Amino acid sequence: MNTQLTIDRLEELRLHGMCKAYQAVLSMPVQHQPTISQFMARLAEAELQERSQARAELYLRQSKLRYDALLEQVHCSEQRNLQQEKLMTLADCTFIDRGENLLITGATGCGKSYLACALGRQACSLGYRTMYFGMHRFLERITMAKLDGSYVKLLNQIEKAPLVILDDFGLHPLDGVNRLALLQILEDRYGRRSTMITSQLPVSKWYEYIGDSTIADAIMDRLSVSAHRFELKGESLRKKK
Repeated sequence: MNTQLTIDRLEELRLHGMCKAYQAVLSMPVQHQPTISQFMARLAEAELQERSQARAELYLRQSKLRYDALLEQVHCSEQRNLQQEKLMTLADCTFIDRGENLLITGATGCGKSYLACALGRQACSLGYRTMYFGMHRFLERITMAKLDGSYVKLLNQIEKAPLVILDDFGLHPLDGVNRLALLQILEDRYGRRSTMITSQLPVSKWYEYIGDSTIADAIMDRLSVSAHRFELKGESLRKKK
């Protein structure tokens, strides 16, 4: 049996997980090698894990998260008004399957963006495609898409993403075009996809920030229903650093 030919064929077929598992079995003493059934199961499992890891890495690169954050590194305490138990209920990211939103508020420097990026990274690692936008860049994308004719394409891309993160909501003024675009995006995603928003403004001030009462009611209705809320407190983490 030409084992090297088999390895070459597996690589040619891009079955990298199977190839590694096959080579690992070949390196084992003959008396310890698995049965044919165990061998096939090992190959299949190795390939699934390889593809899952590759997909997670791809989603993480595409997400363009602001911070390389991990849930394990998020500091939870009573002073921050952030409970470990509440955070861990979101760690499996099933809230994305249910189309539930997350609203994270707090003063500047309190860790809102880091928390959002940690949850975004967790989503990527579990196979959920994630899109991250700083609010300023988001508004720029909307404006440019309107000008170059790619607006519908952009809306479709955002609509299909299981998780969208809008960071620093409330720092940049909204005009009529942006209000309608935001409403359209939330309408497309309502009940089917998750949207995560961070803001220095408390949620009660979002109506005033959006500006148009009718559109504000529609936007907040789609955001706040079935939403998880984090109201972070405490001193700026940047000052502590």
